[in-house]
Amino acid sequence: MKIGLQIPDFSTPRGPERLGAELATVARTADEAGFEYIAVMDHFFQIAAVGPPENEMLEGYTTLGYLAACTRRAALLTVITGVVYRHPGVLAKIVTTLDVLSNGRAWLGVGAGWNYEESRGLGIPFQPTAERFERLEETLQICLQMWHGDERPYEGKHYTLERPLNSPQSITRPHPPIMIGGGGEKKTLRMVAQYADACNLFAGADEARKLDILRQHCEAVGRDYDTIYKTAYYVFDPARGTQRMIDELGALAALGFDAAIGAVAGVWDVAPLEVIGADVIPVVADF
Repeated sequence: MKIGLQIPDFSTPRGPERLGAELATVARTADEAGFEYIAVMDHFFQIAAVGPPENEMLEGYTTLGYLAACTRRAALLTVITGVVYRHPGVLAKIVTTLDVLSNGRAWLGVGAGWNYEESRGLGIPFQPTAERFERLEETLQICLQMWHGDERPYEGKHYTLERPLNSPQSITRPHPPIMIGGGGEKKTLRMVAQYADACNLFAGADEARKLDILRQHCEAVGRDYDTIYKTAYYVFDPARGTQRMIDELGALAALGFDAAIGAVAGVWDVAPLEVIGADVIPVVADF
């Protein structure tokens, strides 16, 4: 099993003036400690599960571009981009740019989106649920078409692209891995089976049943279930004990998960990253 860091909170003890330097230190420490992924949330306001909306929140892809220059080996992604935030042609260009500048380390993490408050606050159109899923499917089709170098016009229900040119192309071929976040059983997991390289589910949210439903969708579309990389969102807290983390990660691995990605408690002190790198990552690598 592989381990990834997601940074969901940018309200650091020493404030925005030191945020750039401290973020670089966190990323470099995680990279050197053996974390396979470094991710950020893709939100414009802080979400209620983490803090009040007024708390500091950085734009995701600008941050990942900065982290690309601060790191050497970890893959870079958002967990998870809401499809309503960016036009799909622009999103494909953004992830391609990140992939080129990081020498092939970009992933596309994407989902239907849910945060009405920030969309309303910033004037971003926020469509009903059914339409957001339609837009998600079209976005996946557009990104794949652009990464395949197909410049034919795209005509969808919601998007029209006259010439989906993507130059330069991504370093990662045939394209940066696509990870769809969410456990929706009828639409989200069906799109994972049809379009994605990876899924992202919440640990502890009936994940065994979700994986079984994903398997059923794979059978329905003729996809090999084992070709889908399965990730779980998991919060790492060394204060609870490294053995407890190892046991919980082992349970996820036994269900079929390939990676755990999530926040690390006390991450701005970086010591928890070093503990995980020394005491957890080498052990779970054998799971």
